[in-house]
Order: sequence, then C-alpha cells, then structure tokens
Amino acid sequence: MTGISHRKRIWGWFFFDWASQPYNTLLITFIFGPYIKELLSDGATAQAAWGYTIGLAGALIAILAPFLGAMADKGGHRIGWVAAFSLLYVVGSAGLWFADPAGFSLLLVLGLFAIGLVGMEFATIFTNSLLPDLGDADEIGGISGSGWAFGYLGGLIALVLMLFFFAESAEGTTLLGLAPAFGLDAAAREGTRFVGPFTALWYILFMVPFFLWVKDPPNHVSEPLRQAAKDAWPELRSTLKKLPQAPSLFAFLASSMLYRDALNGLYIFGGLYAAGVLGWGVIDTGIFGIISVIAAALFAWLGGMADNRFGPKPVIIFCVLILTAICIAVIFVSREHVFGMAVGAESNLPDLVFYAMGASIGAAGGALQSASRTMLCRQGDPERMTQAFGLYALAGKATAFLAPLAIGLVTDITRSQQLGIMPLIILFGMGLVLLVWVKPNGERAACPLSDLPASRD
Repeated sequence: MTGISHRKRIWGWFFFDWASQPYNTLLITFIFGPYIKELLSDGATAQAAWGYTIGLAGALIAILAPFLGAMADKGGHRIGWVAAFSLLYVVGSAGLWFADPAGFSLLLVLGLFAIGLVGMEFATIFTNSLLPDLGDADEIGGISGSGWAFGYLGGLIALVLMLFFFAESAEGTTLLGLAPAFGLDAAAREGTRFVGPFTALWYILFMVPFFLWVKDPPNHVSEPLRQAAKDAWPELRSTLKKLPQAPSLFAFLASSMLYRDALNGLYIFGGLYAAGVLGWGVIDTGIFGIISVIAAALFAWLGGMADNRFGPKPVIIFCVLILTAICIAVIFVSREHVFGMAVGAESNLPDLVFYAMGASIGAAGGALQSASRTMLCRQGDPERMTQAFGLYALAGKATAFLAPLAIGLVTDITRSQQLGIMPLIILFGMGLVLLVWVKPNGERAACPLSDLPASRD
C-alpha cells in the first residue's frame, strides 16, 4: 500500500457503496421492479415472480457465502474476489436491456437480474470484511455510517439522472417532460430499459477509485487458491460447530438474519406495492425513491454518529421498532382507505402518507444497515473477518428466500398485496426478541471461535 494514504483507503472503500448502490436503488426497488409490474400488468403476479426470483438467488448466496469467506481468509486476495464478482454484477445488470415489452423472456430477464444480484452480494461480503482495517473500534461506526450515506447519495444521484433523462412514463416523457435522452425509443420503453446498462456503466466508472486505493492488508499470509479451498471447509465446519458456544455472536447472527430479511422485503416490494396498490407508475415510484433515499443517506450518517457515541445495539433496536410500526401501518393504506378512513378517488392523501412511510423506511433502514455492519465487527474474530462476514451473509441469506417467498405465497393465496406483507411484521418481531442475548461488545476475548488456528499462521 506504499504511496496510498489511510484517508485514500477509506475513500476508496466508500466508493464501493457509491458504485454498487444503484443495483438496490434502481433495479430492485424504484425503477426495474415497478417496470416488471407494468410488463406483467398484474401487481400480485409481478410481486410473486419478483419474490421467487430474489428468494432463489438468496438461497444460492446463503449456501456459498460462508465457504467463500473462509476460503478468502485462507487464500487472501480479497480485492481479486471483488473484481471477479464485479463481472457478474456488470453482466447481469447490463442484460436487463432485453426486457422489451414487444417480446421478452421473463425467465431470461429475471435470470440475468439474479446473476447481477449474486455478484453484488458476494462483492459486498469481501468489501465489508475490509472495514476493521480502516479504523479503531470506536471509529468504525462512523466510517460505516459515512460509507452507507455516501452510497445512498450515489444511489440518489443515479436515480435522479434516470428519472430526469431516461425513464419514461406511460405518456413517453421523463420527469422533466422530455423525451428519453440519446434518441432512445419511448414506445419501446428503451428509456426505462436503459436502467440496466446505466447501472453497469455506473459501477464500472466508480469502482476505479476502489481498485486504485484499496489493497489487501499487507500482513496477511496467503495460501495458494487450491490449498485455501481445501482448508476452508474444515475450518468453516469447525466454526459453525462452535457458534453455540459464542452466544452473543450466535444471537446477533440469528437476529440479523430475521430483521434484515424483513428490511430487504420492504425494499424489494416497496415499489411494487405502491405500483399495485396505489396505481403508481415508474415516475411516481421514482419520486418516492428520491424521498426515501435522501432520508436514508441523512440517517445513515446520523446513525453512524449515534453508533460511535452509544454503540450499535441501541441504534439497531430503535430502528427495528420503527420499521415494525411502519409494516403494521402500511397494511391500512390503500387508494380507497387510509387507516380506516374512506378517501375519494381523487384524494392524494394515500400518496402523501406513503411518501412519509417511504422516508421513514429509508431513514430507519439506512441507520440499521450501518449499525449492523459495525456490530458484526464487534462480534467477529479479527483473524477471520471475511469468514465472519461470510457467516453474516449466510445469516442474511439463510432466510432471505423466506420473506420474498412468504410474501409471494401469501399474496398468491389472498390475492392481496396488503395482506402479502404481513410476514415482515413477524420477522421484525422475532429479530427484536433475539437481540436480548446480544452483548454490545461481543465476547471476543473469551469467544471459543478465537481458539481456532489463526488464518494467517
């Protein structure tokens, strides 16, 4: 890392969040997800298909993430792993251009989306594992929060650019009333479909600072890849076997497994919900996205400051309570009724209430994700941080199929998008209960996991 200052390393690490955030903001939530609803016409059908796709991708991530993390801790070269999975991100997102309303394969389009999602999630594991090297224990909360805030800012700018110049409404114009840029054909929805290539190009451009300024820790002794793969499974198996002997870490992984799954459910289905229940188009959903992403960026940063001062656990508890209340409230908002009060067909009250809920979800979600990342750094073994984040990904994905599939199933059975989100309330509640057993600073000193042979020996 000769010649690269510590400040540059931190900023380079921030740029991964900036570069990768549009996959969440543009594709999962605010542009491409609602566009799938338009293509399939029926909101319940789109919500079910979206849930099954993301659920199956999450199952694959859950299976492979801990093994890849253990292998990376043995073999090193975490930056190389980020580069490899970045290729999947770019190929998967760019391929969404083929979602042509005149004729497209739903299986192909959703398959490409899943490939990009897998690439993003795996690249995130290896990037997150670098966080403990960027500062002391009392600093990484602020670093994590600033990274999330910077990422949300990138997602916001990307979203505004898409809405102003590319994504067209049913009338064929963007939010500014313009035809899609570069001569893209509005009738063929090329402006909206450009969200895939746009996301890929954004990632390629803004990962340059990451690869220039972020390097693997110089004191890590790496094994050859084949030997690392051979040694990874026994070590991972031993770690999993000893997890119950580290109750704080075990409880945190279980808790985060549930509340992050519920939060992802809100992100995944928020745009689809508004499109189906409130009749919003891509532009309306995009405005909703701008509001929620601004709130997310601000409160991710504020949450990082609170994390530095009070620790991550109080931040996590507060955010989970807020999100649970929002899930309960959103069931009672539709085009015809707001909290049991009938409203006229022309009333904008349902829209205003849902905008406020979107801002609250963004604020609580941004702070929750930042605090969860620093909590894992307090709970995990410093010698195996990539493996720890692999387990964290396992915890996040072991039931990642549960919320989307449960939402898809309940929506299918009830044919109601409102009733379909009820599983999220249960998941948030269960995650909150498990936090009782999480110690704010973990059990690192006495944790049986640290008895394992150090990966750098």
